[in-house]
Amino acid sequence: MRGKKPLPPVILVTVMMSFLPFHLYGHQLTEDPCTIQILVPGLKGEPGDKGHKGAPGRPGRVGPKGETGQTGLKGQKGIIGRFGKVGPNGMKGLKGDMGDPGPRGEDGDPGVPCECASMRKLIGEMDIVVAQLSSDLKFIKNAVAGIKETETKVYLLVKEEKRFSDAEAYCRARGGHLAMPKDEDTNAAIAGYITDAGLSRVYIGIHDLDREGVFMYVDRSPMTTFNKWRKGEPNNAYDDEDCAEMLASSEWTDVACHPTMFFVCEFDKDRI
Repeated sequence: MRGKKPLPPVILVTVMMSFLPFHLYGHQLTEDPCTIQILVPGLKGEPGDKGHKGAPGRPGRVGPKGETGQTGLKGQKGIIGRFGKVGPNGMKGLKGDMGDPGPRGEDGDPGVPCECASMRKLIGEMDIVVAQLSSDLKFIKNAVAGIKETETKVYLLVKEEKRFSDAEAYCRARGGHLAMPKDEDTNAAIAGYITDAGLSRVYIGIHDLDREGVFMYVDRSPMTTFNKWRKGEPNNAYDDEDCAEMLASSEWTDVACHPTMFFVCEFDKDRI
């Protein structure tokens, strides 16, 4: 076998032994020579050649975790690395405090004389037009929010709080009046409009400003065929209730004309 030393030579020794005769149990044995062989190690041989390196053995088991070593000394600071990419702009900061006023500048050259009366008149007319456009824009915004219709009328809920007279003037400037419910279906449609808008009451076009106790519509037509007064109304409480409002329940009550509230305008379809 590779890597093992050869066995030493063995010397075979033969010993011839003779046993003298003796008597055993009355019998006489004859001489019988015996031969005994004894193996004796020979001389140590010469060392053999070194064998080839064997295959690696299997990995041993993982040993136990050693104790934590002491913290090493802090190394020296390295050189500055390359600059990174520029990041995105940050959020705009808060506006700083106003600085101290600077010194007054030199007077400018005198202006060229002109006739300003015509220019002032033109500017005044433009202001009126801008105010009218602003008012119309508010009206359009309200109209976009939604309208209610019957067979002959269109109703618009205006969410701008105004006094009764101002509300009627607002509707008239656009070709209508404050809403005048003259039958049950119209009254129910306006009440549903109020409810859908999440409101509790609005001005409607009914009053007794001309004659106490005699209510009429704002188009001066008399109330002869229909009314929806709540029980106990109109009562002219505090002698100061000459206008009317509609509640989300579709009932009417008389109220003072000076408080501000939302209102409903009415327009004829054939005039739109």
